Amino acid sequence: MNHEIYIARKRKVFLPPGNASQPDQYVQSLLENIGSLGFTFSKPLAGRVATLSLEDLETFYNALLPALKTLVGAHVVYTPMYPNFPRQVMEASQAEICTNAWLHYLGDRINMRILPEYEKEERAPLQGAPPPRIIDLGTLEDFESIFTDLAGAKVSTSNTDKHTLLWFVNHYQNDIERLVPEAMPHKENMAFVGALLLLYTTIADRLLARHVKTATDVLRIVAAYFNGDVSLAEKTKYYKLSRPRRKTLLRLLEQSTCSLDDMVKYREPWKRLGEKLHPSEYAGQFPRSAQAFDVLRNDNHYRTFYSKVELAVKQHDIAAATALLATRPGELARRLDHLLRNAADTHAVIHAFDATADRVSTPVLLQLLTHFEHRLTPNGLRVFFPKGEVSKAFALPYNLPALRPETCREVVNSCRKHLVDRFRTLPPLGKVFLDEALRNFTVPFTLRSASKALRTVSRGSKLPLPQGNILRFFIWWRESTSRADIDLSAVAITGDHQLVDELAYYNLATLGGYHSGDITSAPNGASEFIDIDIHTLREKNARYIIMCLNSYTAQPFCDLPECFAGVMVRQEPDSGEVYEPRTVENKVDITANARGCIPMILDLVDGTILWTDLSLTRMPSYGGNNAANNMPAMMVLTRAMTSLVKTSLYDLFSLHIEARGERVLEKEKADTIFAADAGITPFDTQVIAAKFL
Repeated sequence: MNHEIYIARKRKVFLPPGNASQPDQYVQSLLENIGSLGFTFSKPLAGRVATLSLEDLETFYNALLPALKTLVGAHVVYTPMYPNFPRQVMEASQAEICTNAWLHYLGDRINMRILPEYEKEERAPLQGAPPPRIIDLGTLEDFESIFTDLAGAKVSTSNTDKHTLLWFVNHYQNDIERLVPEAMPHKENMAFVGALLLLYTTIADRLLARHVKTATDVLRIVAAYFNGDVSLAEKTKYYKLSRPRRKTLLRLLEQSTCSLDDMVKYREPWKRLGEKLHPSEYAGQFPRSAQAFDVLRNDNHYRTFYSKVELAVKQHDIAAATALLATRPGELARRLDHLLRNAADTHAVIHAFDATADRVSTPVLLQLLTHFEHRLTPNGLRVFFPKGEVSKAFALPYNLPALRPETCREVVNSCRKHLVDRFRTLPPLGKVFLDEALRNFTVPFTLRSASKALRTVSRGSKLPLPQGNILRFFIWWRESTSRADIDLSAVAITGDHQLVDELAYYNLATLGGYHSGDITSAPNGASEFIDIDIHTLREKNARYIIMCLNSYTAQPFCDLPECFAGVMVRQEPDSGEVYEPRTVENKVDITANARGCIPMILDLVDGTILWTDLSLTRMPSYGGNNAANNMPAMMVLTRAMTSLVKTSLYDLFSLHIEARGERVLEKEKADTIFAADAGITPFDTQVIAAKFL
């Protein structure tokens, strides 16, 4: 059992009953200790804990406490430059702040770490601590369902999800077979699980035979096997393979479609992989594979499916392009808008789509439905999240040619009909309560680049801004062999995206906020904090507060041993410690192959936290890598994310209710609950991805 995985994903622990009966003070002492971290037990779990022997109780506590500390970031020591922050910064003169900064920067030049020496003063007790997070009693079956749901998810999983899958396969080994779902519809997830099966079990050949369908499936498995990018957006370095492993992969390729269309699409990766597979040695056993590699290796001319489609579009033969794409319904769906913009007979295109839509994946149909519902709504930007493991976003001017309203309506009706028909085949939901708050949460269509967080939600979701006067951003990082300077900044802008002010290492005190001081190295860890006074910034006409992290010394975050950031909610800035685990609203690990990121944007007008989890992948062309020089990119990304239109969980669950449930208005009368705080919640991403998409 892995308590960290179960608590992080479902806020539960599995604890078999004991035969003892502990005195109340032991259980109470344990609850007080985890209460300081912002957690408590449900009544069933507290009762179960009370049955443990003293030895088992100690073992459980020693496993539980580190997991909880890591979740909220309490496993490290926080030492800001000004230990009595924020009052100390409020009261410091500009001369004192400048002198401390100058001496600290001088230390970098002479290879010394110079920090001002201040005595830490006693702080007032914390005021207004939020209610604790409840940890419930789980079951072994429920814990094991985490693997099944992740492996069977219909969207790409994150690196955190992959570490969870790895833990299960590594610990269960051949016994993992009973947890592998009947279908693994998402090819990237199937490839990663397949690679784990090859590495840690002896049953991979048998299990993969029923899941591998195409040549690209095999290529993805190899990419995952060599710790590469299963999305195939980045190059993977292939190493020497043993003879049994070569035969396994060639056998999978031979029994797949072994389509040259698929292989030519990734010609160069296949050619490099062929050098490790030696397919000519096994031409007698795997003739189709050997022939395909011969075409690739000798650059034999082969006209692919995609080249035929492109030629038809180039010749303005939309009917021919549609007929070709209809043989691959997913490709037809993705190119539907382009075909409709150029077709003389849009009805024929829509008819072809409607005839094949039952073979289009649920995520694609949902995204298509949302796209055409808002197709005619003016929007300044089109936002794209390119494939890959770094959470990038591109924004372009919205200049799509117009379509007729009836054309958009026909596509929407077709998508809705096929989705409802599909969901109708699933088990009944009974009476269902649907929370209106789910309109603010987006469907987790892709989690590939999602960062590990205390509360993981899909990018573009809006969480309610907690009740409090002060929001405190924080960051903690540790360097490896070279100096690492990570800067925490906050940028305030108006509703029409005009700069109000910024808090950064070069501006520690300004309207509505304070910065704890710039620390430029972290041999044993370093931390920075920013306090945001919500009321003051609202009065200054600020609407959006951008939380921004920048690697001033230009190391990618993924090269740091540890780096995480988050936000706390405080009623009074000087009550409680500078870092109080109980007040952590969210904490996110910063591990992207990037030198800047925007974890979240506060919307002071709507009273929400917009979860962005975006990376800034381009360095400024001038000056340092800081908030000021990244301002143009941040402004565009903020405009893009605050105007983003994505399918909401409310929309998704409404379709399920139409297909297989009856909506009720009271939670107490419901058999199934979809809500922000009960039943299936926006934080149950693996359940949503596996069972509702």
